[in-house]
Amino acid sequence: MVRVVVLYAEEPDPEAYAAHVELCRRVAGATFRHGRVFGAPGGEPRVRYYAELEFPDREAFSAASRTPEFAATGTDAARLGVPFEVVFVDVAP
Repeated sequence: MVRVVVLYAEEPDPEAYAAHVELCRRVAGATFRHGRVFGAPGGEPRVRYYAELEFPDREAFSAASRTPEFAATGTDAARLGVPFEVVFVDVAP
């Protein structure tokens, strides 16, 4: 399983983010999830919002990452105006 994890420094504007969610759901082969970060073990969390695209395997991720829909998610995330970081994760079985 592969996950694209996006960590936002602040919670995005809900209306703008609703449109972003629709773009993310158009990425073929992916399951999209997102939510507000509400805490951390050491006190205040470093990030305030979480999103992920989950793919069944590396092949599905590679295929999706070459599509205009996948590219559009990154462009649109930047448009939200909230600093974010993205990591790609191979999830162990």
